[in-house]
Amino acid sequence: MRQRVTTAVIALIIFIPLIVYGRLPLTIAAVVLGIIALDEVLIMKKMLLVSFEAIVSNLGLILLIIPDNWLNWLPDGLSRFFLFYVVVMLILLHTVVKKKRFTFDDAGVLTLAMLYIGTGFHYFVSARAVGLTTLLFGMFVVWLTDSGAYMIGRKIGKHKLAPKISPNKTWEGSVGGTIAATIILAIYLWFFPVGYNWIVMIILTVMLSIVGQFGDLIESSLKRYYGVKDSGRILPGHGGILDRFDSMLLVMPCLFLLGII
Repeated sequence: MRQRVTTAVIALIIFIPLIVYGRLPLTIAAVVLGIIALDEVLIMKKMLLVSFEAIVSNLGLILLIIPDNWLNWLPDGLSRFFLFYVVVMLILLHTVVKKKRFTFDDAGVLTLAMLYIGTGFHYFVSARAVGLTTLLFGMFVVWLTDSGAYMIGRKIGKHKLAPKISPNKTWEGSVGGTIAATIILAIYLWFFPVGYNWIVMIILTVMLSIVGQFGDLIESSLKRYYGVKDSGRILPGHGGILDRFDSMLLVMPCLFLLGII
């Protein structure tokens, strides 16, 4: 527990100034975190981090994370998504070059990982560009839901939510986490309005809280498939970057889909 708390304090000391200042430092941080998260998937797949597929995947990830205005220099008709398509084609062609050593399934995993991680961190940066209160809203949805689910689940949790994927999660914790996040964020939104009117945002908070829990379960399913306890070891007591940002990788794009950013 002491190690877990120490890691959390150090992470917050580094992270809080970045999200407060935003701009280039936060974008660079998002790119670095995204690369580490993708590399965690590569390690789970037992792929070398200096291999062709790893390097190309990281380039594709960076392409997805960086802000739209960084690509204004591109000629008309040449978009971010076309460039990403080129990256995917290179990965697919690699299945021909390496034959059975790099398969179509491997290419599919890397493509999904790039989209999943890259899109999540892209809209993380986009939320901060809209405003600090908007980014904090999305982060609080995740943190409050997670903390509420953990504490309430420990106290009264009896019915397993997804025993084959995440045996410690319960329905009581899940519902309690969403209720706790919604109540606290209703107060936050009253003083720091974000997006739509107060009532609509409370409804959206409930939806985002549920989405965040699905993000957690998706990452848990990924770890179960590869037979690992944590996605990485970069954060002692907390696991890897995917372990810490799994919910945010779904919540941040949903802020965009719901028109909040």
